Amino acid sequence: MTATGLSGRSVFLVEDEVMIRMMVADMLEELGYKVAAEAGDIPEAMRLAEATHFDIAILDVNVNGKVISPVADLIKAKGRPFIFATGYGSSGLPEQYRDRPALQKPFQLEALAKTIEAALRGN
Repeated sequence: MTATGLSGRSVFLVEDEVMIRMMVADMLEELGYKVAAEAGDIPEAMRLAEATHFDIAILDVNVNGKVISPVADLIKAKGRPFIFATGYGSSGLPEQYRDRPALQKPFQLEALAKTIEAALRGN
């Protein structure tokens, strides 16, 4: 399965669970995306969000017990699209971002592909 017309785009991935981060990175590569950077905590995510070029970000909502909002704020200020990954459903999203796309963990390859494609197209 390949992302139609969007392969080659780069993704910034923030996930504190190493095994999940590795699995999602593999899924992204299978879809034809390039992982631009990966972070496992908020300070690292802030640094990488500032310094790395990427087309879209996938943000775990709860990173080591902290809400991802500062990273989402920075990415929003840069004008980049982002989606959330959460095990808590849309009610677990930061209130100011409840209108953003969210993947319910665990998610399948097809759901990941559709959510990224929609976010990159601005839907």
